[in-house]
Amino acid sequence: MSTAIARALTIAGSDSGGGAGIQADLKTFQELRVYGMSAITAVTSQNTLGVRGIYPLTADAVRSQVEAIGDDLGTDAVKTGMLFNDEIIVAVAEEIRRYGWSKVVVDPVMIAKGGASLLLEQAVRAMKETLLPLAWVVTPNVPEAEALTGMTISGIAARKEAARRLADFGAKHVVLKGGHDLSDDGQAIDILYDGRDFYEFRSERRETRHTHGTGCTFASAITAELAKGRDVPEAVEVAKAFIQAAIEYPLGLGQGHGPTNHWAYRDQERGR
Repeated sequence: MSTAIARALTIAGSDSGGGAGIQADLKTFQELRVYGMSAITAVTSQNTLGVRGIYPLTADAVRSQVEAIGDDLGTDAVKTGMLFNDEIIVAVAEEIRRYGWSKVVVDPVMIAKGGASLLLEQAVRAMKETLLPLAWVVTPNVPEAEALTGMTISGIAARKEAARRLADFGAKHVVLKGGHDLSDDGQAIDILYDGRDFYEFRSERRETRHTHGTGCTFASAITAELAKGRDVPEAVEVAKAFIQAAIEYPLGLGQGHGPTNHWAYRDQERGR
C-alpha cells in the first residue's frame, strides 16, 4: 500500500438528493480516506421519490473538467457513472486514453431506482465500443448486464456467461452484482470474473427500501481501494463490506428509495 495521498476522480451526474451520483462517490472516497475529485456530466433534480429532471452538460464542458484534473492534480483511479449520451461517453474515453489512466472503474448507470432512464439508447453502443475496452473493472447490476449483452439473466450460471460476454467487450474485470437476482435464496452474491477465473462475494440479503445509490457507492468503494493500491479482489471485498454496512444501518430518510448510510462502515471499524 502506498503512503502517498491516494486520489480518485469520479465522472458522473449530480444527485440533488445526495444519495447517488457525484455526491455518493465523494462521500465514499472520503470515508475510505481517498482524496476525491469530480467531473459532472449532468445535473439531476431528484429525491427519494424519483427523478424530476435531467440537465446534461455539453461534452466540451465535461472534457474541460477532466482536463483540469489531468493537467494538475492527476489521479490514481477513475470511476465513471451516469454519462448520459454518446458524445459525453466518447469525450470521456478520449480523455482517459490521453492521460493514460489505467485503473478505470465503469459503473454503467442506465436506470434510476425510480425507473427513470439515465442513459440514452444510442449511448449503449458508444459505451460498448469506446469505454468498456478501457475498463479495468466494470460493475453492472443484472438489468444493466442484460441491456449490454442482450441476455436474460437469472441464476449464477447465466451471470457467469454474461460476465464472459462483457469481458469480450474489453473489460479486464467484470463484477456482476447480484442484488437484483432473487434466485440466490436469501443471499446477495456478487461475481468477479478476471478473464480466467470466477470469484464469489456473498452477503445476507436485506429487505429494505433504503437502497438509493448502492451501485454508485459500491463502484466508488472499489475505485477508492484501487487508488490506494489494492488489487481487484481485495478492492471488491472491501466494497462489499462497505455497501453491506451502508444497507444494514439505514438513515431512514425520505418517503421513497432512501439513501444508504455512507458512514456505517467507519462506525463498524471503530466498534460502534
